[in-house]
Amino acid sequence: MTPAATTLAAAATGHGFLSPTGVEIAFLLVGLATLGAAVVTVTTKQLVHAALWLVVALGGIAVEYLLLTAEFIAWVQVLIYLGSVVVLLLFGLMLTKAPIGRSPDADSNNRWVALGVALVAAASLVWVVVDAFRTTWIDLDGPAQGSTKVSGEILFQHWVLPFEALSVLLLAALIGAIVLSRRDAVAGPEDHPKGQQR
Repeated sequence: MTPAATTLAAAATGHGFLSPTGVEIAFLLVGLATLGAAVVTVTTKQLVHAALWLVVALGGIAVEYLLLTAEFIAWVQVLIYLGSVVVLLLFGLMLTKAPIGRSPDADSNNRWVALGVALVAAASLVWVVVDAFRTTWIDLDGPAQGSTKVSGEILFQHWVLPFEALSVLLLAALIGAIVLSRRDAVAGPEDHPKGQQR
């Protein structure tokens, strides 16, 4: 089907930007809430609050997957990111004795550079997604698009290397947090002031 025919078919079925459905409105509202949580995550000076706002942002992404009828991907998002990555981050904060309150060291004074990089990355991502799915419509009333079979085939046929690289990265982060927390324990007696030797 040509793009023009796809556009006419979409207009005939009532789909479009000028006639959004309830699911599309919910998708937009959840997306705005997720974006707000992400902005608060990277701007707050309290590390624990940043981790908790990250929970909200990742949970919003899971809700977006549910609205796109990709239930399996949504639950993977909850189990892996909310159940593992955020817990790993919180353990890292506790093991490295990160400050609980406001931390002036949380800002590296590169805010404008980081903002510029973020805007360029966001614009590039939006351009790639729009260019790839310009005339694609998801039938939200049809069968689930993100079933276990389809997702598993795509993941283990085309994305095996990034999947394994991510697992190694998470393992390295956990080992690094343990090493930083045990630094005092492995230091020799000469490294401790008098009266504080173990």
